[in-house]
Amino acid sequence: MRAGLRAGIPATRARIMVPGLAVEDADPGGDAEALERLAVWMQQRYAPVVAVDPPDGIVIETSGADHLHGGEAAMLADIVDRLAASGIAARAAIADSWGAAHGLARYGQGRQDIARHDIARQDIARQDIARQDAPQDLTRPDQTQRQGSSRSGSMRRGPAQPVRPTYVSLPGQAGADIAALPLAALRLAAGTAAGLRLLGFRSVADVEAAPRAPLALRFGPEPGLRLDQAFGRIAEPIDPLRPPDPVEVRRAFAEPISSAETIARHIGLIAGRLCEVLEARGLGARRLDLLCHRVDGTLQAVRVGTALPVRDVRHLGRLLCDRIETIAPGFGIEAMTLAVPMAEPLANRQAAASFSGEAAADISDLVDTLANRVGEHRLYRAAPVASDLPERSVGRVPPLAPETGATWTDPWPRPTRLLARPEPIETLTVLPDHPPSFFVWRGERQRVKRADGPERIFGEWWVREEETTMVRDYFRVEAESGERYWIFRAGNGEDPATGSHRWFLHGLFG
Repeated sequence: MRAGLRAGIPATRARIMVPGLAVEDADPGGDAEALERLAVWMQQRYAPVVAVDPPDGIVIETSGADHLHGGEAAMLADIVDRLAASGIAARAAIADSWGAAHGLARYGQGRQDIARHDIARQDIARQDIARQDAPQDLTRPDQTQRQGSSRSGSMRRGPAQPVRPTYVSLPGQAGADIAALPLAALRLAAGTAAGLRLLGFRSVADVEAAPRAPLALRFGPEPGLRLDQAFGRIAEPIDPLRPPDPVEVRRAFAEPISSAETIARHIGLIAGRLCEVLEARGLGARRLDLLCHRVDGTLQAVRVGTALPVRDVRHLGRLLCDRIETIAPGFGIEAMTLAVPMAEPLANRQAAASFSGEAAADISDLVDTLANRVGEHRLYRAAPVASDLPERSVGRVPPLAPETGATWTDPWPRPTRLLARPEPIETLTVLPDHPPSFFVWRGERQRVKRADGPERIFGEWWVREEETTMVRDYFRVEAESGERYWIFRAGNGEDPATGSHRWFLHGLFG
């Protein structure tokens, strides 16, 4: 990179080289989930044969499907535009093979005018969409790659680019197009690529021009295999995603129903049938959608969720019946569909024996009931977060989220109630390294009877550059009223660069 950054460089050094650099923790698991979600979207919209190409690619077999989107080039442009509309800059390429598209998407020069290449290729289509690093936190959208018997395309996330980030290789020209690409375009193992570079190989053309026998003797069959795949001499079959069959049951009525009692009775019956299907598959429901088909052709939908996988008829029926008042039957409901858009494996749990002590209380039913009444986002518990600053050391997690093993390890006592944000107080202090003699908080004057401290806490300079010199000195103080408070001074009391030297109240002890 022009800034001098490279993979593996320490974050502190990178911040020095590029002031204001945004650094995010890597989340490979979340990236993989997002990549699969993007692949499912591609499968639903563009073609039925789609596969994930870890860690950053998706392969789409478009044979027989590209004409539905106006041709290969139009389909490629549509994918790029739709991702761009979602805030994702992507690079894309179409070529005669998956390997060629893979390389062109990542290392080829994008062409802005691709309409002239839009010729009929129903029997040859592959596409590869590969993602670049981008500071996207929640959706984590990824790259895509498309492959067919002889054509491919690819996209990559990244910053906005001056030309359209697409590349269309004409049929039969993939070999010539990828010849000038670097070795990394061949998808070689890191050790193999490093060894080839050590011997003076710099491009795909260099490897193609070399005799096969010495290469195979030195590096094994991989270079030859990757070359043949990229040039289309060897086909690469796609192992497509196989989404599970939807879990849903439907119940039609001889006569339309409208009363709450009748709706509740049929909810119980349809929930029972659904639990039988879930049990046969070894699954438990995490989210349920009840669709009520009215006689006027409209739908009334009710969605409920659970904290843990569930297939208990009474529990699911109770959650759905709690939402009956939101259903407007109109002139009557002629059918019901109960679908499970989100399910997880449900393991059997062994009941505790009477002599083994009391088992942990199961509050999942209570959590589900409260969450569906007040909202999932309003139900949480506090969990430790690795941070030196007190206000960042606590995070909100779902009530039944599994324990991560993280604990609060501060050697100093912490208040039982921590304010969301430190509140300023008025104080009178004698010495800069001493606690105040009194302070005023929320209009009440408190005289300090005794105090303990200071406990010095520094800013997280590796997280935020503006906290490089930040210092806080915390004191535990007891007022004459008997109440104990956690207060701090912003700064070390001497250097203005360390803080404003104002006092704040941050917590209360029980």
